[in-house]
Amino acid sequence: MAEKDAGALRDTPRQWRVTASETPFEGGKTSVRTDRVVMPDGSVAARDYQVHPGSVAVLALDEQDRVLVISQYRHPVRHKLWEIPAGLLDVPGENPLGAARRELYEEAHVKAEDWRVLVDVYTSPGGSDEAVRIFLARDLSDADGERFEVCDEEADMEVARVPLAQLVRGALAGDLHNNCLVTGVLALTAARTEGGPDALRPAEAPWPARPFRA
Repeated sequence: MAEKDAGALRDTPRQWRVTASETPFEGGKTSVRTDRVVMPDGSVAARDYQVHPGSVAVLALDEQDRVLVISQYRHPVRHKLWEIPAGLLDVPGENPLGAARRELYEEAHVKAEDWRVLVDVYTSPGGSDEAVRIFLARDLSDADGERFEVCDEEADMEVARVPLAQLVRGALAGDLHNNCLVTGVLALTAARTEGGPDALRPAEAPWPARPFRA
């Protein structure tokens, strides 16, 4: 087995030939697509996956090293999960920073002055094309104006501020499961050993998975 230089590891765009494609299900925000893909040996296999517009999430950190978290019911997993504010990109090409500001306002009525890209991930690349950009937001304050009116699952949300270290312990203990929360708190912890948060990418860094106009 060849040894790889860790510094040279990079995901690379690649697209195997698709001989046919259909959409057996189309919902309000996402759909399911079936592609017939040519394998390296020349055979053709069907691949089913969720087509997703992409998402943003916000790890909002206050001056006391606490993270703003929300608790929300998630029906597919039959759990009320602790999460960080997050939401869909509403339109193709939407600026993800604008979407992140919107979600932080709508879900927590908070604004932030300092924004960085914390990490970009594919949530489940074996079954979905969803891409998520997780931001680090600092210098927090209450948002101006009226609170956003929530409905459905969001009407039952709880909002709290929890020490970062406590969330890391909860993730490692298996008590917290939301992918954006777990990825975000562990990424920030790692970033503090790699130049600190100020060394993170700027808020409008390119995002090849979901290109946008700055």
